[in-house]
Parts: sequence; structure tokens; C-alpha cells
Amino acid sequence: MVYRGHVKNGIVVLDETPSLPEGAEVQVQVQVAVVQPETQESTLGARLMKFAGKLEGLPSDLARNHDHYLHGAPKK
Repeated sequence: MVYRGHVKNGIVVLDETPSLPEGAEVQVQVQVAVVQPETQESTLGARLMKFAGKLEGLPSDLARNHDHYLHGAPKK
């Protein structure tokens, strides 16, 4: 018989509550989900573009002097 379930916090949790005897031997088979191919936004850069221009109040030279703002290096 096949029982379906999922993993929650590293523990297999069955969707149904079968009446199995204590100490019964079981076998767990992982079902691999089929991954659908990604749409036009398949590159990492394309997916990250939705975040472009969202931050406000940053220094205008942040790209050039990020080491200065993050680590205290001299400005370029």
C-alpha cells in the first residue's frame, strides 16, 4: 500500500493516519518534482531586474565607492 506525505522540519509526515503496528518496517521513496522550464526571464540578471531602481537615499557614487561605504576604504 502507498501512503503519501511530506517532509516537515526533517520528519516524514503522512497525509493520512494509517494504523500500522509499532515497529513496522517501512520504505520511503522520494518523488522528484518535475521542474517546468523557466520563461523568458531565465537568466539571473533578467530575474534580478525587477529589483533595479527600488532603493532610495543611497549615495550617487555607491557603485564606484562601495568598498568605502562597506569597509571604510579610501574613496576612488
